[in-house]
Amino acid sequence: MTIAQEAQHAAHRLPPQAPAGRLFPISPAAADLYTVSVHWALGDAGAALDAGQHLRPERFPTAERKARLGTDMARTWRAWGSPEQTAHALLNGQRASPGEVRDGPAIRNIVTEPTRCHPRTSGVRELHVAVPAPPLTSCSLAGHEHPVLCRARAEASSR
Repeated sequence: MTIAQEAQHAAHRLPPQAPAGRLFPISPAAADLYTVSVHWALGDAGAALDAGQHLRPERFPTAERKARLGTDMARTWRAWGSPEQTAHALLNGQRASPGEVRDGPAIRNIVTEPTRCHPRTSGVRELHVAVPAPPLTSCSLAGHEHPVLCRARAEASSR
């Protein structure tokens, strides 16, 4: 993690927006988003959420980067066990670039989970309308709202 921290500190000495025409447009926001991804990949959702807490889509110049913010934060919120924030992060990504959320298989799995397991959670219906998922049976554990249990049940039923 030391290299990522060094990159983040160096990036924060750069201007908030990279100058036009740069081959590699590095900005403080880009470094922070990279840090979110690193922490998520290492399994530290809390550190990833901390790294991404001040990131906003308007800090990124392209629709793809704005969508990446949404999908990376959705992965992190999912790992944290928060379906409402997961749905809202996915909606933000979908608004920026629908294809980034709709077409990637890994992200589609994250989109499908709240629809299947948390249908009454804020943002989930809107997510389902924006990115329709294939019909799946919902979790039948009475009153459960735990994403890990839901994933385990869905995986077991698909075998």
